[in-house]
Amino acid sequence: MKSVDEQLARVLTAAVRPVPVRVAISEAQGLLCAEEVTADRALPDFDQAAVDGYAVRSVDVQSAAQESVALPVVGETPAGARQARRLQPAQAVHVEASAPLPTLADAVVPVAYTEEQSGKVVVRQPVPSGAFVRRAGEDVQPGDVAVHRGMPIGPAQLAMLAAIGRSQVLVHPRPRVSIISVGEELVDLNERPGTGQTYDVNSYALAAAAREAGAEVTRVGIVPTDSRRLREVVEGRLLLSEVVVIAGGAGGAAGERVRAALAELGRLEITRVAMHPGSVQGFGRLGPDQVPTFILPSSPVSALVVFEVFVRPLIRFALGKTNPHRRTVTASTLSPISSTKGRRGFLRGQLLRDPDTETFLVQPLGDSESHLLAPLVEANCLIVVDEDITDIPVGEDVPVRFLSQRS
Repeated sequence: MKSVDEQLARVLTAAVRPVPVRVAISEAQGLLCAEEVTADRALPDFDQAAVDGYAVRSVDVQSAAQESVALPVVGETPAGARQARRLQPAQAVHVEASAPLPTLADAVVPVAYTEEQSGKVVVRQPVPSGAFVRRAGEDVQPGDVAVHRGMPIGPAQLAMLAAIGRSQVLVHPRPRVSIISVGEELVDLNERPGTGQTYDVNSYALAAAAREAGAEVTRVGIVPTDSRRLREVVEGRLLLSEVVVIAGGAGGAAGERVRAALAELGRLEITRVAMHPGSVQGFGRLGPDQVPTFILPSSPVSALVVFEVFVRPLIRFALGKTNPHRRTVTASTLSPISSTKGRRGFLRGQLLRDPDTETFLVQPLGDSESHLLAPLVEANCLIVVDEDITDIPVGEDVPVRFLSQRS
């Protein structure tokens, strides 16, 4: 029996990280930047007004602190003007936000500080030099790194890329994951299960889990355990995937059939891992590209837990993440916990926060041996129990691993 850490180390060393690709920035959200993006121009690239108002020489409005100052308005510069006006001493130019600052002007008086009368602007409050002005290069200088390699690309990074004129960026692409369900008892959702049959839950659940992890997912659905057909399908998906996940063929006769059908494609080991739920599972590297391939239990709870512990970190690592694991915190138990000796427990829980102390609390959900799906629906975390611990009393601190965040 392998330990969880041994199995995880084996899985992560098999990660296939796709070659970085250049994509349009509109397609880059959620991916990791794979290059140091440097600016080839200043941002902003010209002195400009930060607000609607009047461009002035600050020295001409200093006395407005004692009494209002009236300056002739000698023109107007709208946003988008291709050429800045020239300002003479004791004059003002009406400017819109983002308009080029007139020559000799060193400040902008906001409209709220002024009143326009008969072609003149009455300034009622002084402004210092540089006030309400965006100076060229104050945000980014030519040669500055605008977006760093390894940085997740979100709205702010996309804004910066657009601001420096980059239409494309090199990124770590989403790894392609294929999800397959096997089992003679399975029917798809458009059929009505007969006696001894059940809906295919795993391909839908695992596809969602892979998508949430950041993968590009193909839900293949149900594939017969007929050796020739299963081998054909898996062999085809190996050519189009960085990860293949097969649910339902981990243990017993079904596991032997799946392993035998795929034997020609590479070494696939079905083993026991010292964890619960989901002890019996399979892993190997198949096809000419040695694609990591998982065999998960048929129980949806076990399949999702094994996916969370092993497959998700592999996907995150393939995305370029340096730390592929979920956030873990320490929480105090609100109910006693029982776990299986010799196996690391990944037990469903509801993570809460004490409103007074802001410390984390965790409520175990469902029996530790239960494979019921309903408690997992309510869970927002997994309680991690060490292999040598069987009973945890109320009030004990335990490590808790976050699951997907709810909106």
